[in-house]
Amino acid sequence: MMNLPQKAISVHKPVMVSEVVSNLITDPNGIYLDGTVGLGGHALEILKMLGENGRFIGIDRDQNALKIAQDNLTHYSSRINFINDSYAHCDEILKRLSYKNATGILLDLGLSSAQLSDKQRGFSYDGNGALDMRFDQDSGISAADFIKSHSEEEISDILWNFGEERFSRKIAHNIKYSQGMKTTKDLCEAIRKSTPPKNRNRSFARVFQALRIAVNDELQHLNNFLGKLHHLLSIGGRIVIISYHSLEDRLVKYSFKKLKEESKLDILTKKPLTASSLEVELNSRSKSAKMRVGERIA
Repeated sequence: MMNLPQKAISVHKPVMVSEVVSNLITDPNGIYLDGTVGLGGHALEILKMLGENGRFIGIDRDQNALKIAQDNLTHYSSRINFINDSYAHCDEILKRLSYKNATGILLDLGLSSAQLSDKQRGFSYDGNGALDMRFDQDSGISAADFIKSHSEEEISDILWNFGEERFSRKIAHNIKYSQGMKTTKDLCEAIRKSTPPKNRNRSFARVFQALRIAVNDELQHLNNFLGKLHHLLSIGGRIVIISYHSLEDRLVKYSFKKLKEESKLDILTKKPLTASSLEVELNSRSKSAKMRVGERIA
């Protein structure tokens, strides 16, 4: 069970809230799905705007985050279905709830402050804890076991392809052949041995990102979702996706473009929306956020 500091819950700031709400909601009595509900920050603002017949589906792979979202959204519980699953299974989830499709779908692909604050989850290089990195701790294998089961060359490729880390080969070598690789401190030490001091924090961030993506198969989940997107939305329904690195944003961009070429989707953001300078000042997490919005037209 996640031992989450109360402060971590209270300071969580959802990214680009006003932009999400204004772009997502077209019918206050529609069906809205948040595929990465997290602690429920965006969900709360969406629910405030829904009418009496509006319905909300909150999905997350992280059971701990989902429990906090349930607590945070108790006031609206009669309108919400909480589902512990991947957004890649949205089609099955909608069918199970007897909904044909959704009026609006939101994906915020970033980590929550709760996940980063809990050292035992292994998402952050700040502090020390178990090298886990799984969104769903009841399935899959931890980052530590992932490293054991992959070769030096495979890890090097992961660090380059998912993190664009230019010291990927040297880092992969030290990761594989360090004495034990069980904690985030162990991983940081392997990175430290492999990189020059200048901009080393960027290497920490890129390596942790790359391994997290690989452990959770994040890009495959996104690809699976995007392949079903057109059928998940009702005519006139909106899709809002917030990404935080170029790999995700590229997949979303090309998927939207393909659907537009097939005359199925109108792209409402010719260029991705970004956080205002004020929001970036108040919430540094929003600095790398890119929001793309589409509307099903056929």
